[in-house]
Amino acid sequence: MLGGQVDLMFDSITSARPHIQSGKLRALGVTTAKRSSALPDVPTIAEAGLPGYEVSPWFAVFAPAGTPPQVVARLNQVLNGAMQQPDTLKKLESVGAEPIGSTPQALATHLQQELARWGKLIKERGIRLD
Repeated sequence: MLGGQVDLMFDSITSARPHIQSGKLRALGVTTAKRSSALPDVPTIAEAGLPGYEVSPWFAVFAPAGTPPQVVARLNQVLNGAMQQPDTLKKLESVGAEPIGSTPQALATHLQQELARWGKLIKERGIRLD
């Protein structure tokens, strides 16, 4: 986009936001179910005319299979605590990221939902990895 080779793209707020703020890019919509606090004036894709559209980026921390439950619980506690620290919140906000934090069980549920959602789409559309 910035180099003029393409006219439209989907990108993360964290990398596009500085270019949107500088006026080099124009945000048409965010793919999440609700507007982003980082770009509150940008409508969701659903609001912009495609009802039901939602794709939410997410990141997670994983440990090797077989990691003792008490270690997983401690890591989860420390990571969630770190995400609530003022300096961490400030950094995340500065790049347009919104911290969520949850539990290993909530992540497992989310993963199952994502696998079912995207697996269905892949089958329906006959998408293959070539």
